[in-house]
Amino acid sequence: MRRDKLITILILLGLVAGAIVGQILHGTVEDQIATGDAWMSIGKLVLVKPLMLLVIPLVFLSVIVGTTSIGDPSRLGLVGGSTVLYYFGTMLMAVILGAVLVTAIGPGENLPPETVASLQADGQSEYKDFTTSSDGQSNDKAKAIKRAEDDKLGGAWMSILNQIIPSNVFAELAAGRTLGIIVFALLLGLALAACGESGAPAVAVFQSLFSGVMKLVLWVLWLTPVGVFLLVTGTIAKIGLGAISGPLGSYMITVVLGLAIHAFIILPLVMFIFRRVNPYRFMWNMRKALMTAFGTDSSSATLPVTIETAIEEGGVSRKSANFVLPLGATINMDGTALYEAVAVVFMFQLWGIPLELGDMVIVVITATLAAVGAAGIPSAGLVTMVIVVAAVNTSLASRGVPPLPLEAIGVIIGVDRILDMCRTVVNVWGDAVGAKIITTLTPDQPDDTNTLRMSN
Repeated sequence: MRRDKLITILILLGLVAGAIVGQILHGTVEDQIATGDAWMSIGKLVLVKPLMLLVIPLVFLSVIVGTTSIGDPSRLGLVGGSTVLYYFGTMLMAVILGAVLVTAIGPGENLPPETVASLQADGQSEYKDFTTSSDGQSNDKAKAIKRAEDDKLGGAWMSILNQIIPSNVFAELAAGRTLGIIVFALLLGLALAACGESGAPAVAVFQSLFSGVMKLVLWVLWLTPVGVFLLVTGTIAKIGLGAISGPLGSYMITVVLGLAIHAFIILPLVMFIFRRVNPYRFMWNMRKALMTAFGTDSSSATLPVTIETAIEEGGVSRKSANFVLPLGATINMDGTALYEAVAVVFMFQLWGIPLELGDMVIVVITATLAAVGAAGIPSAGLVTMVIVVAAVNTSLASRGVPPLPLEAIGVIIGVDRILDMCRTVVNVWGDAVGAKIITTLTPDQPDDTNTLRMSN
């Protein structure tokens, strides 16, 4: 059996076994949260940390290799512009889809008053626990939420601008802020390509280092089945599969339905229009990366697997994979943007605050932009949601309508982890589709000196 097929089967078994063991633990142990956290902590040590160890060097080296292989600055401008246009276009489609679905289904409407009161009370308690440290003081999450509420969308985008123009690239490397690293690697790659013969030795060194990092990725992949099993076990042990049928079931179904429509219909349609290839065969080829995304719950942690799978199994050009995928893991958040739209509108429905068409437009625009703007902020998904809520509250205040309290976020915190796993899959799938489309502009040549040869 081929190595890739064996790893894929093992990852799938890890996902299924994790769900089963997690549900057993959820029904038998007394302290479900502590048990789940313990399993997840071990899973992070086994899989997430080794993958995250490779992310920063992989981003730095892959962008340099991809940029030098494209070479021509005008060609690079076309590739970069097309990539960013694809990212914003698909995120906007995802947000609109989420807003339409949550409005049509109305998961927060027509609930019994006692159910609403119970959810609101539980949400306020959950929010307090989420934003309070063990000593009773506000933690980093509370501070990030406060900054997001005060700065709104402008503050998030100022964070992006500060990362795009870093003052110390080594500080960015140490802090793990990928956007500044991508910009520096892009400029360095262009400079090396412009140097011609004098830059060739440095380019060869970066190519060799990239080959070495990708070899490490292949080794770490063997940890994926065990890591995924531990992480899924911990997640299910904390919340249980019964959460799907509880009061939040309709909300979760709405999110998953939107993610499924975007992943199985919209993105494949976009890919077919621009590439005229079977998108579902490509999805099947990317299954290893998508299952890893579900288990790790992180686009960044999955990036090494995404690049390896896209090149070796998905037929994506090395030029496209090395340039498009690191950028996508940083700024392309289709699943997150859709989720934010559904979650925000659901909370307004639950609190009985009607939203007009203008408010929905604000949700769509703000969720799309904030999904990018929150890329470098701690607790990015939660902070993004605060930005959207604050924008809608400003609109409501102009009409004298009471605002939505931020404590409403506590209602969805309990089930956020499982939904986060689902939206991470869509985020990674959107990146992969973009890389496949951009391959048209950056095909690998048979005699490409930048071709990376990896042993199977």
